[in-house]
Amino acid sequence: MRLRVLNMADTTSCPDVFRAMEDVAEVVSLPPDQDTLRRRLKEFDVYFASLHVRADREALEQSPRLRAIVTPSTGTDHIDLAAAAERGIEVLSLKDDLELLEKITATAELAWGLLLATVRRLPWAFAAARRGHWARDSYRGRQLSGKTLGVLGYGRLGRMVARYGGAFGMRVLACDVRDVTPEDGVTMTDFDTLLRESDVLSVHVHLTEGNRGLIGAEALSKMKPGAVLINTSRGAIVDEAALLDALRCGRLGGAGLDVICGEWDANLAEHPLVRYANEHENLVITPHVGGVTFESQRMAIEHAVRKLLKFLEEEHAP
Repeated sequence: MRLRVLNMADTTSCPDVFRAMEDVAEVVSLPPDQDTLRRRLKEFDVYFASLHVRADREALEQSPRLRAIVTPSTGTDHIDLAAAAERGIEVLSLKDDLELLEKITATAELAWGLLLATVRRLPWAFAAARRGHWARDSYRGRQLSGKTLGVLGYGRLGRMVARYGGAFGMRVLACDVRDVTPEDGVTMTDFDTLLRESDVLSVHVHLTEGNRGLIGAEALSKMKPGAVLINTSRGAIVDEAALLDALRCGRLGGAGLDVICGEWDANLAEHPLVRYANEHENLVITPHVGGVTFESQRMAIEHAVRKLLKFLEEEHAP
C-alpha cells in the first residue's frame, strides 16, 4: 500500500516542497484544525505537523497506522511526546539540526524587534501618529546603550541575541544550565544574578517540565524595578498570572511576548494577557511569528521533508 502523508503545515513559502515525495507517498494537505486532525489522522502513515493544532493523545490513540510525526520546528509542545513514544511513533523535529539552525536567525531578530517595540513604545507611538497625534514626549522611551541585557539560555538563539546586545552597546550577561564557553563580551552568571542585574531579560530556553513556570512571582520579584521581559521561547516558561501582577503594579516596565499559554484555544481574544494588552501600554504581543519568515520557513520545511524521506528510506532498507 502506498504511504499517505497528512500535511497541515503552511507550505506557501515553498509550494512544491512535497514533489520530492511523489514516488514514495501521497500527500494530502488540509487546513490546520483540531477536529479534522482527530477525525482524519487514522487514515495516514505520517503527519506533517502544524503548530496551530495539537497532536494529542486522543488523536494518536485513534491512529493505529501512524508511524511518524514530522514538525518543521525546534519546539514540540504541540505534540504529545509521551503518547507518541508509547505507540512507537517516531517524532522528527529540527531541535538538534544545528547546521541548519545556525542559518535561521528569524526568532532572534524578532526578539530584538519586540525589545525595541517595548522600550521605545513603538506600537502606541505608531497608533498615535496614525491619528495625527504628534506629541513626542508622550511616548518617551528608554535607551539600550549602557543597559544590561540578560540572556536566559545561551544556546543558538541566545548567542544571536547576545551579539545584538553587544552591537547596541549593552553589557551582556548569560545563564545556561550547561557549562558553555561564552563569546567575547558575554559574561556567564547564575540565575539569581541574571535576574537582579538585567535591565532586559530575554528568554531562550526549551520548555521542559523542570522549567515550566520558571519566571514566576519569586523570579519577577528579584528583577530590577522597571526591567523588561522578552519571551520568544514558550509561553509556559512564564507564570502568566505573576507576569500580569508585575505589569499592573509597575514592578516590570514592560514585556514583549511572541508566545503565550493556550495558543491553540479557540477564543484568544479573551486570554488574560491579550485582554490586558488591549488596555495597557506596557505589553506587546505577537502571534508566535518568531520563525515565520519566507526564508526561515522555506529552509525549515525543506529540511523536514528531507528528514522524512531519509526516515522512510531507512525504514525500508534491507
